[in-house]
Amino acid sequence: MFQAQLTVDRDFTIAPLDRRLFGVFVEHMGRCVYTGIYEPGHPRADEQGFRQDVIELTTELGATIVRYPGGNFMSGYNWEDGVGPQADRPTRLDLAWFSTETNQVGTNEFMDWSRKVGIEPMYGVNLGTRGPDEARHYIEYCNHPGGTKLSDWRQQHGYAEPHNIKFWCLGNEMDGPWQICRKTAEEYGRIALETGKLLKMVDPTIELAACGSSAHDMPTYGSWENTVLEHAFDVVDYISLHTYFSKYSTLAAMGQGSQNPDDLLSTGDYLAQIETTGHFIDEIVAVADAVAARKHSPKRVMLSFDEWNVWYRARHGEHLKPAGWPVAPRLLEEVYNAEDALLIGGVLTTLMNHADRVKVACLAQLVNVIGPIMTEPGGAAWRQTIFHPFAQAAKWGRGTVLRPLLSSPGYAHAKLGELSYLVASVVDDAETGTTAVFVLNRHLTEAMDLRINLRSLGHERELIEAQQLHHADLSATNTADHPDEVAPRALTGVVVDGESLRATLQPASWNVIVTRARRA
Repeated sequence: MFQAQLTVDRDFTIAPLDRRLFGVFVEHMGRCVYTGIYEPGHPRADEQGFRQDVIELTTELGATIVRYPGGNFMSGYNWEDGVGPQADRPTRLDLAWFSTETNQVGTNEFMDWSRKVGIEPMYGVNLGTRGPDEARHYIEYCNHPGGTKLSDWRQQHGYAEPHNIKFWCLGNEMDGPWQICRKTAEEYGRIALETGKLLKMVDPTIELAACGSSAHDMPTYGSWENTVLEHAFDVVDYISLHTYFSKYSTLAAMGQGSQNPDDLLSTGDYLAQIETTGHFIDEIVAVADAVAARKHSPKRVMLSFDEWNVWYRARHGEHLKPAGWPVAPRLLEEVYNAEDALLIGGVLTTLMNHADRVKVACLAQLVNVIGPIMTEPGGAAWRQTIFHPFAQAAKWGRGTVLRPLLSSPGYAHAKLGELSYLVASVVDDAETGTTAVFVLNRHLTEAMDLRINLRSLGHERELIEAQQLHHADLSATNTADHPDEVAPRALTGVVVDGESLRATLQPASWNVIVTRARRA
C-alpha cells in the first residue's frame, strides 16, 4: 500500500461545472437509432416505437444533452426526408456508413424522444452536400413560432409549438478525408461564418459550435482551428474537439485489427491518455485565445468536446463498411472492459478539471455504436462497463469544480515523464453543502491509502455515498447474461474526521466519495 493526499479549498476554484459536460451522441449509424432507441414491436416499445428500457437506462446514465443526427451521417443528410408522415418518407443510401436509411426517425420523433428522456437536444446542420440556405430553412422549421411556410409545415406535421433547439453544430469533422464533401480550413471557415450568420438571424438566442480538428493527430491540427476561427470567431460560441482512445500502439495495427499483444499499449500507457486529453484541451484553448488576441477581443470561445470515447476493437473491416447496403447493420459495436471504464473515469476528471473552458461534452455514442448501453433486437438492454463512471459523475458532478492539489508517487511514461498514480477531481455544491470527490488509483497492484483535506467546506461532515468500480480482471466485460459483472460496489471503511477523509482504494479502481456539511 502507498500513501497519497488530495487537498482542496473552497476559495481555490476552477469554474462552475456546466451540466452539459455530461452529454451523449445519437447518430443514424449502425444500430444506434434502429433497434437501439427505436424498435417498434419490441416488448418494451411505447406507442411511438421507442424502447422504454433504453429510455430508463439513458435516464439512469444522467445524460444532460444529446447531439443529433451526426456525425458523418450529417454531411449527407437531407432533413426534409425525416419529417411528415412516416409512410411517405423516402429511403436513401447513407454514403457515410454504406447503409440504407429508412428515415422513420427524424427531427420531430427525436424531439419526442428527447422530451421523454428529459434531455436537451443539440442539432447539427449539413455543411457537406448542403449549405447556408438549407440550414436556415431547417432552423426556421424547428424554432420559428409560426406564420411562415416552414414553421407552418412543422405545425401541419403535428407540432404547433416550436422546438426551440438552442445548440447547433455547424457541420461535422469537415477536415476529415472520410467526410462527405470535405472542406479546406478556408472553405469551411467561410461557410461556417455565413451559415452561422443566417442561423442567428432566424433565432438570435442560439449557440453555435464550429468544427475543430477531427483528432489530435490530424495533419492540419492547430492550423485548422486557427484558420476557421479567423473567419468565424465573431459568430460562433464554441470550437469542437473529437478524440477516440485506442490501446493499439500504431494506427496500422488498429486498421488491421491486430491480435498481436506486442501491438497493444501497456495499461499504464493506455491510461496516460488522460493526460494527453488535458494537453489537447490546453492547446485548443491557446489557439482560440490567440485568435481573440489578434482581434483585440475580450470574447472567449469555449470548447465543445462533442465526440469522445474508447474505440479501437471495432475499427476495421466490416465494423466500418458493411456489404450490401443493409438497414441498421452491426457497426462499431465495441465491447468495453474494466480497463476501459478506468480510462473513461479518468478522462471525466480531466473534463471537469477544465470546466473553465470545456462547457459541453458528448460521450459517443449512446447505444450499441461505441455506446455505454447495449441492446439486442427484441431482447435485453444492459449497461456496459463504461456506463458506470459516467453515471456516477453525472449524478454527483454539480456545483463548482475546486482546484485539486495532489501528492502521490507515480510511474514513468516515455513521452510525458512521471505520471501520478492519483487522478482526481472535486466538485462542491455550495447550495446543498455536498462535495463529491472522484478518484482514480492508477496503480495496478497496490492499494492507495488516501487522505483528503476539504478545507473551508464545513468542519462537521457526514458521508453520503462511497462507491468503487474495481475488478480483479481488467479484461472483464458485461454481457446480456452477466450484465453486472463489472459494476460499482460499496467502498467501505471511509473515515470522516471533521474536514478530513481517509479511504483505502483498491488497485486499478475508480472511486466516488460524497460528503455533506452537517446542517445546524
